Amino acid sequence: MIYSIIYHNLGFLRIGEEMMIDEIKDALFAQQDIAYRDFQAKLIPGMESGAMIGVRTPALRKLAKQMAKREEIGEFLEALPHTYFDENQLHAFIVSERKDFEQCVEEVSHFLPFVDNWATCDQMSPKVFKKHRQELLPYIRTWIASGKTYTVRFGIGMLMEHFLDEDFDPAYPEMVSKVRSEEYYVNMMIAWYFATALAKQYEAVLPYIEENRLAPWTHNKAIQKAAESYRITPEQKGYLKGLKVPLKK
Repeated sequence: MIYSIIYHNLGFLRIGEEMMIDEIKDALFAQQDIAYRDFQAKLIPGMESGAMIGVRTPALRKLAKQMAKREEIGEFLEALPHTYFDENQLHAFIVSERKDFEQCVEEVSHFLPFVDNWATCDQMSPKVFKKHRQELLPYIRTWIASGKTYTVRFGIGMLMEHFLDEDFDPAYPEMVSKVRSEEYYVNMMIAWYFATALAKQYEAVLPYIEENRLAPWTHNKAIQKAAESYRITPEQKGYLKGLKVPLKK
């Protein structure tokens, strides 16, 4: 009798989980835009249109706010890997809505190994992290050291978002400068980080460029992006451009 009850309850939970996932898929397909799907697929290398539903970002954010309040949403968050890009986007927006830091950072850490594109990585930006910067730092260090492309990219992105103003420390650009990768999306984030750091902490970060402490391609890309910034003076831009290095063919 006991085994029967347990089996029944497990079966009920499994059905409940499937119902939640099916409900989310139905909600996503109800807002499908085929033209948008085909356009978006071209922006993400390696992403086939068949792996996308085609839901616009504002609609995903709205759905995420609704779903984040549902008690059973954990069933969707645990059902990894997701089938569709849009499910990953929704997942990123849901965890970004979390108001409890410990819950949020745990869910983010659980999800990161399944993130497989720059868009999902870059659009995941939990609001609660702003209030818990010091608690966030150990996680950032772990993410950057992970060796996984989009986990590393996310960690550097969080360092750029939260630690280039009043909480800046010279140890942070040092951490980023030591990352070496063959992955384009990691190196682009390093360049983006240093370009932003030059705009916000010019004197502290300039030596990393002057002393060629980044990989050559990343070094030049950081200078290029800095030169495109309105927050850097014309004089600074001119000086930085003179620090570009030749690349091996």
